[in-house]
Amino acid sequence: MTDERRTTSLSATALASRIRTGAITATEAVEAHLERIEDRDDVINAFVTVCADDAREAAAEADRALADGEEVGPLHGVPLALKDLGALKAGVRHTYGSALFADHVAERTSAIVERLEDAGAIVIGKTNTPEFGHKGTTDNELIGPTASPIDTDLNAGGSSGGSAAALAAGMTPIATGSDAGGSLRIPAAACGVYGFKPTFGLVPDDGRPSAFGRELQHTTKGPMTRTVEDAALLLSLMDGPHPDDPNSVPVDIDYRGAVDRPIDDYRIAYSPDLDVFPVVDEVRAVADESVTAFADAGATVETVTVDHGYSMAELTEAAMPAYTTSVLENATLIEENHGVDFLDQSEAVSDSLLAMLHVAEEYGPEDVARSGIVRTGVYDAVQDVLADYDLLVTPTLSRADRGLRADLGADAWEWPMTWPFNWTGHPVASAPAGVTDRGHPVGLQLVGRRFADDDVIAASAALERERPWNHLYE
Repeated sequence: MTDERRTTSLSATALASRIRTGAITATEAVEAHLERIEDRDDVINAFVTVCADDAREAAAEADRALADGEEVGPLHGVPLALKDLGALKAGVRHTYGSALFADHVAERTSAIVERLEDAGAIVIGKTNTPEFGHKGTTDNELIGPTASPIDTDLNAGGSSGGSAAALAAGMTPIATGSDAGGSLRIPAAACGVYGFKPTFGLVPDDGRPSAFGRELQHTTKGPMTRTVEDAALLLSLMDGPHPDDPNSVPVDIDYRGAVDRPIDDYRIAYSPDLDVFPVVDEVRAVADESVTAFADAGATVETVTVDHGYSMAELTEAAMPAYTTSVLENATLIEENHGVDFLDQSEAVSDSLLAMLHVAEEYGPEDVARSGIVRTGVYDAVQDVLADYDLLVTPTLSRADRGLRADLGADAWEWPMTWPFNWTGHPVASAPAGVTDRGHPVGLQLVGRRFADDDVIAASAALERERPWNHLYE
């Protein structure tokens, strides 16, 4: 194993510890990850922008701080990748995954980026995303598709696909993502990494010009990592109320303490298909096997029905107005804030985004209102399950074979089993469950009670101990 490979295989927690003790310098850590990007990103296509010069300068300053005996944060010297959607870094190109914004530079730094940088993290680059995060695969008119490092014939998933792929390929130890319908969890499953969608309101979003655009389709930022311990660390740094976010809440959760918590008193409900999703046999087999890890850790596991009472067609019909109008809302804000009209410049916009905008224009307030009734029914059904169980566990995706340039087509809503939990606002992680006989990665969703994010962390850590997934990155 080369020094570069040894360094880039470390978790963020381990890397930060070695930097603090002097076993590795921040400069060496940054250089190793830049070399890894140079070696692998031509195939993976995870990064839109690599901040090599700025990262080297920050690393040199981090090394000087340690040499001077200064007090440093828990991520001191650790490289960090930012999803190129929402995670703004002042002075760095921020494209939203759109060719129309290929030269756009952020004028400010987002709240969560400030918090991670205050903890010592060093931004190493911006990662690929579909235009404005509108779909569950990462491909755009700007730099093209991002591949899963587990199998480069597969798409990395979306919309945080660049972050997930960068993690799995060892190009960064930590990354940010965001989730409006599964955008943290879909790519985590597709790339064999860990993604955490926190309870809505825990991680602040200081987005502008509108601060109120996340309620209809609960959208939140969250961590993407290779280990549960790293995710717990990032959550402890990212969460907490912020004056610029009217939805942020002051809830104190011990994420890091939950990592070592036993789960032998947990009752876990397992739904292999959320009653209606068409889960293929190869995914079901991996998920069924992985769930036994919770029993091995001492928990009680029972297969349940969620009893929401809706068909797949009814759920999809309700999903369309809320989600597509939220995409149209984003497009409207972009037009107001930047003077860019997607329809007038359609030659630079992907067909899938244009189609979604046209569909959204067909819906009115009455359609959104009707979808809220179904959304409430799903929320109540999940709450009923979690009244009797500590967690609800399901597969993350119903299939695991999306090609590099996947056209989601008619089953766009049947493939990800993630979006119902953007309706409900519950905390949900996607953890690696294993791979199919064809070598395709499968994810497992762990759904907790609202504001019981630490229970999700505890169960995720137990799964990781019982069935380690670090071999996926070798």
